[in-house]
Amino acid sequence: MPRPPLAVGSWGKISRTQVEPKKWRARARFRDFTGKTSQVEAWGVSGAAAQRSLEAALRVRIASGGEDVTPDMRLAKLGKLWLAEIELSNLSPQTVERYRTIFERTIVPGLGGIMVREASVSTIDRFLKATAARTPAIARSAKVVLSGMLGMATRHDALRTNPVREVASTRSAPKEVRALSVDDVAALRRGVRLWLEDPAQIGQRRSADIPDVVDLLLATGARIGELCALRWSDVDLSTERPTVTIAGTIVRLQGKGVARQPHPKSAAGFRTVTLPRFAVETLLRRQVNATPNPLDLVFPSQKGSIREPGNLRRQWRDARAAAGFDWVVPHTFRKTVATLIDQERSTANAASQLGHSSQGLTASRYVQKAAIAPDVSDVLEAFASRDPSESKGSKTVSKRGV
Repeated sequence: MPRPPLAVGSWGKISRTQVEPKKWRARARFRDFTGKTSQVEAWGVSGAAAQRSLEAALRVRIASGGEDVTPDMRLAKLGKLWLAEIELSNLSPQTVERYRTIFERTIVPGLGGIMVREASVSTIDRFLKATAARTPAIARSAKVVLSGMLGMATRHDALRTNPVREVASTRSAPKEVRALSVDDVAALRRGVRLWLEDPAQIGQRRSADIPDVVDLLLATGARIGELCALRWSDVDLSTERPTVTIAGTIVRLQGKGVARQPHPKSAAGFRTVTLPRFAVETLLRRQVNATPNPLDLVFPSQKGSIREPGNLRRQWRDARAAAGFDWVVPHTFRKTVATLIDQERSTANAASQLGHSSQGLTASRYVQKAAIAPDVSDVLEAFASRDPSESKGSKTVSKRGV
C-alpha cells in the first residue's frame, strides 16, 4: 500500500546519521507549496545540532511559502523568515519576542519596503542614525535584528556581504551611574514609611510590603524580575549565615502572559548570596505571616499569583514620589549595592553579588565613580619643599607621562 502523501508545508520523520566524528547529517522529506516532495538535509556537530539546523531550515521554507531568499525580496518578508529561523535557536523566548517587536515597530515602518539588494551600507547607516537620534537603545537593538536578517540573506547568496558590519557604531556615551548613599537609603526608608502611614493619601490601596521589597533589593542586588520569582524553597534561614539563591526570573511570553522562568537572565546570574541581618529579620517575619501560594513565591500578588514586575514598578513610583526620590527606580538599588561593595571590598565581589560574568560591566554600568580620590598623600609628599642643601641625591620626577 503506497505511503500517504505529506500535507502541503509539512515534513516527515527526521533521520540522523553520523558521517564522521563530530559530523552529523539530518534528513527529512518535505512537501512544498507546489505539492512536490523532496529530501531536505542539514549538518551539525551532533545529531541534535543537525536536527535543529534542519528544523530551522524547514521552518524557513514554510514561512516563505516556498519562496527563496532573493535580492528582490522585501525586508518586510525577509524579517519574517529570519524570525521563523531564530524561534528554533538557543535564544530565549523573551529575546525572540523582543526582536519581533523591534522588527514590527521599527524596521518594517522604516525599511520594510526596501529590497534586499537595495540594503546598502549607506541606507542602513542613515536609518540607524535617525533611529538613534530618537532612541539610542532601540537603534542598538534594530542593528542586531538587521544584522541577523541580512546575515541570513548572505547565507542564501542574496547578498555578497552583510552591510550592517560596515555601518557606524550606534553606541552612545554611557550615562553617569547614580547610586544611593547610606544616608540616602535611610531617608528613603523614612519617606516610604511615612507614605504608608499617611491617612491623607488618596487612591488605590497602597502596597504594604514595599519596605520589604526595598529590604531584599538592598540585601541581594537582585533584579526586580528575580525578586518577583524568588521562592521560599530558594531561601535558607536555618543556617548560621542565611542565604537566598537567585534561580529564576519573571518573563512575559506572547500569547501566554507572565511566567516564572526557571533560570535567571544569564548563566552567571544563577547565584547564592548571603543575607545581612536586616533581610533575615524581614524574611522571618514574612515567613510567619505568609499565605501559601501555588508557586511558593516570597512576593506574590495580592491574589497569590505571580507578581508582575511592571505592576511592582508602578507601585514603587507612588512610594518614591511621596518619599522625595523621584529618580530612584528598582534598578537603582542594584547599582547602590554594587557601588557600596566596590568601595568596601572589590569590583570582583560586586560582580559576583550581581551575577555578572564580567567585572568590566559592573565597573562601567553599575558602580558610581567616587567623588573623593584615593589617599595617596604619602606619595605626593615627595614634592615637599626642601632645603637646597638637602637636594643632593634626592629623587627626580620621571618625565614619563608628562
